[in-house]
Amino acid sequence: MAKAVVELRTCTRDFGGVRAVDAMDLAILEGEFLSLLGPSGCGKTTTLNLIAGFVEPTAGRILIDGEDVTGLPAHRRGLGVVFQSYALFPHLSVFENVAFGLRERRVPAAEIERRVAEALALVRLDRLGRQKPAELSGGMQQRVALARALVYRPRVLLLDEPLAALDKKLREEMRDELRAIQRSVGITTVFVTHDQAEALGLSDRIAVMSRGRIEQLGTPRDVYERPATRFVADFIGASTILRGRAIGADLVALSPGLTIKVSAVGALAMGRDVELAIRPERVHLAAAPGTGTAAARIEGIVYQGALTEVTARLGDGQQVRAFVTEPAPLPLAPGQTVHLSLPADAFMVLA
Repeated sequence: MAKAVVELRTCTRDFGGVRAVDAMDLAILEGEFLSLLGPSGCGKTTTLNLIAGFVEPTAGRILIDGEDVTGLPAHRRGLGVVFQSYALFPHLSVFENVAFGLRERRVPAAEIERRVAEALALVRLDRLGRQKPAELSGGMQQRVALARALVYRPRVLLLDEPLAALDKKLREEMRDELRAIQRSVGITTVFVTHDQAEALGLSDRIAVMSRGRIEQLGTPRDVYERPATRFVADFIGASTILRGRAIGADLVALSPGLTIKVSAVGALAMGRDVELAIRPERVHLAAAPGTGTAAARIEGIVYQGALTEVTARLGDGQQVRAFVTEPAPLPLAPGQTVHLSLPADAFMVLA
């Protein structure tokens, strides 16, 4: 099993009366790409700053390679950081931006030349060393910032929403490039983002955060297909949350006359109130009523190119979303009654 490179042990950080990080335990493994994912104000950037040494914990300890670094200043932790703003020096060339920290550390000139050339080649900017940041695109500036962080040969790479300033297409391109660079170097990486697609596409594991705590820690497939809480189900991807009552080990009554069979991890307690989550891509439109279908009335239809999002309301008033990617079995229109196919193995029973 991979060893832990970074450990947070019951780390808490308060800012006045606000608790930004709440007794967090987290082990970041050798060579992994870990994303801290959550909405604004959830504590993900504060967690990154605790690891980096930019802020100290109010309580708890931080270890790097087993060494307690809780009181160690940022410049002595051996970490590389890329900020959302890139923080490049506009008056320096690309080469000098990347070399700046090495010169501050009084690294020999020949060593600086070699290491900067290697870092720029890694991010495919080896021919642009004389350019100024203003002469580069946003994606190229992001790569300069990445090269500057990697040139130190840091133990851990910390990325604070580095793609947020890019447009959608460039962000997707840089996401793929960032993952390829991380794999080629093999560096342990912590990535802060509020963008679920970035986290799902980049990560080995995702820590989904809310109110200073980790709601769920797992692989992208784990947090998407088996969300541990309602918050995770809502925040990762699109979900429909349905409420009902268990009337059997694997049966949930949503309303009189509408019973859903679910594939629960364990037997449901009779009479228990249950929340079920189902992804819109698992809901299908059936040509006719049948086993595992429910009648619903269409309330909204939104064409999105590759799919059509249909919002429909069940007889008990609960709303269901469906992503239709194939021609519907009949023309769709608001107010129309349709039959939704709800597979038992598509439902997730929430804690």
